[in-house]
Amino acid sequence: MEQETLVSVLLPFLLPILLWFIVKKISPTKLSSSTTTTTTTTTIPKAYPIIGSVFSINANIHRRIQWISDILQSTPTATFVLHRSFGTRQVFTANPANVQHILKNQFPIYYKGPTTNRVVGDFLGNGIFNADGDTWKFQRQHSSHEFNTRSLRKFVETVVDTELSDRLIPILSHASKTQTTLHDFQDILQRFTFDNICRIAFGYDPEYLVPSLPETTFTKAFDDATRISSQRLNPIIPIFWKIEKLLNIGSEKRYRVAVSEVRGLAKKIITEKKKELKEKTTLESMDLLSRFLSSSMSDETIVTDIVISFILAGRDTTSAALTWFFWLLSKHPHVEKEVLKEIDEKSEASRSVYDEVKNMVYTHAALCESMRLYPPVPATTKEAAKDDVLPDGTFVKKGTRVTSHIYAMGRSEKIWGTDWAEFRPERWLNKIQEDEKWRFVSVDSYTYPVFHAGPRICLGKEMAFLQMKRMVAGIMRRFRVVPTMVEGVEPEYIAHLTSMVKGGLPVRIENRDTTETHE
Repeated sequence: MEQETLVSVLLPFLLPILLWFIVKKISPTKLSSSTTTTTTTTTIPKAYPIIGSVFSINANIHRRIQWISDILQSTPTATFVLHRSFGTRQVFTANPANVQHILKNQFPIYYKGPTTNRVVGDFLGNGIFNADGDTWKFQRQHSSHEFNTRSLRKFVETVVDTELSDRLIPILSHASKTQTTLHDFQDILQRFTFDNICRIAFGYDPEYLVPSLPETTFTKAFDDATRISSQRLNPIIPIFWKIEKLLNIGSEKRYRVAVSEVRGLAKKIITEKKKELKEKTTLESMDLLSRFLSSSMSDETIVTDIVISFILAGRDTTSAALTWFFWLLSKHPHVEKEVLKEIDEKSEASRSVYDEVKNMVYTHAALCESMRLYPPVPATTKEAAKDDVLPDGTFVKKGTRVTSHIYAMGRSEKIWGTDWAEFRPERWLNKIQEDEKWRFVSVDSYTYPVFHAGPRICLGKEMAFLQMKRMVAGIMRRFRVVPTMVEGVEPEYIAHLTSMVKGGLPVRIENRDTTETHE
């Protein structure tokens, strides 16, 4: 009896370990084509008892986003169910009707849920991106009010312009003069956006984009926490990270240290900000932290959670979008020419930064088109609070995770037509006959959920476009960004919590001839 008891206690731990060795020992090439999905197969992967589709998941782990997208493109309803280990299922969809159902029509049913909360809760706490119910509503209401204030928009303009003129332009200018290759333009843009969002969210300048390009403790910890959170969300066998956490070993030990570093600095900044606000009779700082602490949202833990969430959203998404944008421009000179023409026209006519970027219609379309092909967030996942049926007939059992696959939707022939693979900003535009000017034609957010959709649609959407268009104008007016990758080699799209170019994007910076015309 004692032996039987011991086996029953150890079995939940021994079975995953045994399964892991099987997955590692049996490569996809050793399995017959009838029993596995290879990296070139787009059919729904075969599932086995207990282990589910673990062989197919393992075989495609290096191209997870593309693999799921390929399967969705091959299914009639653009929806399928992936069987994970131990009976866990995950629904993936690229069907706009399903996305609207999940993100709007049945919003109360599909919430972040306990699974996501357990996975990223250590890092994001109960912040706006991880919260549900009344906690989410409270944060959303207060954040929405602050994001819609004119003073915050003006503050964002000032921060972006200062970072652009004092830090980014001098670095690009030096690279141009010395004919130095920037080995990772993506890193430069991440540093820019990190400084920006920290100043906007915290009123804190990490000075990450300076000529020495330092490796700071805070940014390294933030990167580690983001990467390991993503690994937790998409594991081959979920119980492994839970065992590592219990034993405080491996990546979970690094995760604990990273999260402690991030949250420790955040709390230190908040303490200092509270002291600063007590000593002042009026609110001079325009950063979000000062605004929250001066309002009814003064709980230190909640404010820490929400500000960390904003930093995550504001840094990696914007830099990812711009990295792909500049690479696409280099491959499409006619688009670059149109963007330059618009920049010249608007900068001469506009009285303010906001007016200039607001009227950059073609550039706005080019950014939307770039994010269609390379979305900053490739997918968004919810959990079903009760049994449901999607519009296409897919049954969703309570507790099932349901993922809207944004990357696949941007590459869907059913949605975008036979020319979906083309980078064509004009698909977002119409010409106004009277004056031959472009007019932007928006697409509903359930067909194009790059900024999410429904009640949780991104609060920082307008801020992000303001920042991106201002950066595009500031850079392109003076420089040409030329990728230096080997001919025929394209950047590889990968994703943690947000997307990025694998290995970075090496570029050469060239000064534009001041006499160059863009007509």
